[in-house]
Amino acid sequence: MKKFVLLLVIVFSSAVYSQEDAWVYFNTKPNAQAFFDNPLSELSQRSLDRRIAQNIALDIKDVPMHQTYIDQITNTQGIVVLAKSKWFNALHVQGSEESIRALTNLNFVERVDFANRLLNNPLRPDVPRKKMKKVNKKFETDAFFNYGSSANQIEMLNGQLLHQLNFTGTGKIIAVMDGGFPGVDTAEPFSRLRDNNQILGGYDYVNRNADFYTGISHGTMVLSTMGGFQDNELVGTAPDASYYLFITEDGANEWPLELSLWVEAAEEADRLGADIITTSLGYTEFDNPNYNFTYADMNGTSTFISKGLDIAFTRGMVCVNSAANSGNDPWFYISAPADAINALAIGAVNAAGNYASFSSQGPSFDGRVKPDVVAQGQQSVLSSTSGNITTASGTSFSGPITAGMVACLWQALPSATNAEIMQLIKQSASIYNNPTNELGYGIPDFSLALNSGLLKVNTVDQQKFMMYPNPVVDSVSIAFPAGYEDATVYFYNSMGQLILSKELNAESKKVDLAGFSSGVYSYQITTKNGSQSGKISKR
Repeated sequence: MKKFVLLLVIVFSSAVYSQEDAWVYFNTKPNAQAFFDNPLSELSQRSLDRRIAQNIALDIKDVPMHQTYIDQITNTQGIVVLAKSKWFNALHVQGSEESIRALTNLNFVERVDFANRLLNNPLRPDVPRKKMKKVNKKFETDAFFNYGSSANQIEMLNGQLLHQLNFTGTGKIIAVMDGGFPGVDTAEPFSRLRDNNQILGGYDYVNRNADFYTGISHGTMVLSTMGGFQDNELVGTAPDASYYLFITEDGANEWPLELSLWVEAAEEADRLGADIITTSLGYTEFDNPNYNFTYADMNGTSTFISKGLDIAFTRGMVCVNSAANSGNDPWFYISAPADAINALAIGAVNAAGNYASFSSQGPSFDGRVKPDVVAQGQQSVLSSTSGNITTASGTSFSGPITAGMVACLWQALPSATNAEIMQLIKQSASIYNNPTNELGYGIPDFSLALNSGLLKVNTVDQQKFMMYPNPVVDSVSIAFPAGYEDATVYFYNSMGQLILSKELNAESKKVDLAGFSSGVYSYQITTKNGSQSGKISKR
């Protein structure tokens, strides 16, 4: 009888893992030119404006996947398509190893990467994998309600000084990736967001439906640290920002699909024109141990989600990610995607500014400073799904607390690039010149970051030609910096072809673009002393 039971267990376990997860990469996007001719067919004007402001050119990653290829994979027997990514030109599929390998026979398939990396190179010896504690999706909330002020978690960052200048996130959009947002549509601390139409929408990628006011409570608490407002009890760090709410985390399971769902949501955030992505999620271990990561994978370039975050950064967004809560565990390092090269990884401190022992540590495997900075994550003040103001602990809260302040800083410095915003934050931090594995560069001072940024922006703007309005409807004017009297401006289409040039001088500083089709164009202004390049959008 015992042997029979054991056999059942073995057979069941084998059946559970008989289906493999893999990413199928395509080798081309045949309809790319159609997108470049009309980028507004896929990207919102706000998304294009973000690129223009930061001089970011459209590229092949922005082009949608070829639907015929997707359909062919979808119709392949034994293959289930679970997610897709235009940035990677790849599908996340599930099926038997044999069925997935057979896809490489299709002429448009470049390669297949299995989530179980031993299947990608059967000759590679297995890498010892430490047993790691799963991400705590629910977090322990203190038993008592804290009706005190949320001032400390803002004042620790000198965020109140930005708020006093009316930099409260107005005009900035934050995309929140999490496991659910129940109560956000009903609880009192979110009424201000609802009444002012600051919740712009969202999507449940796990269940593939538009009901994002569901799932686990974690996302609700995360959102409250940024957008929550209850007078004299809770003020979020970006109460006037707008938000998209995306469910990418499966609260009941841990599987590689969640990495792909995050990338899908990031692509949608890009399309909609979000400025900031905040993620209080981290991945190291999965239900199928064959998919587990090792510390060597925390190098910023190994995991699908970390590579996806870096692509999001190249689109002009700031990606804020909690470092994770493994500081007291055998695996005490950061998780993916906090390890990404361009992630702003946030650790946790207590109310006094001291290291919170649960906060995951750095460095990344390749030796970079991680976390980047820290904020209050121990007994952070937030809202429950029912609207009670309480406290909870985790880098899940230090991350969004910081993300809200990023929105305020960027509102104050609208001409700064995402890279400049991140660098200002790091340089303002308390131990920037002597970072540690526990605190990274330390606690950022957003007032100092603002003052440093204003000094830099004013200095740079005095030396630049300014083209306005951008986007343009009919004509564009060009303001000269001091000391310049003439210049030549050149306009190029998406193929890099010169389509217009014009001499500029004191009497002629306006260019007629009424004949241009809608789209994004490159320009170059040349003088005897040099040149300046940028992007302009034609409506």
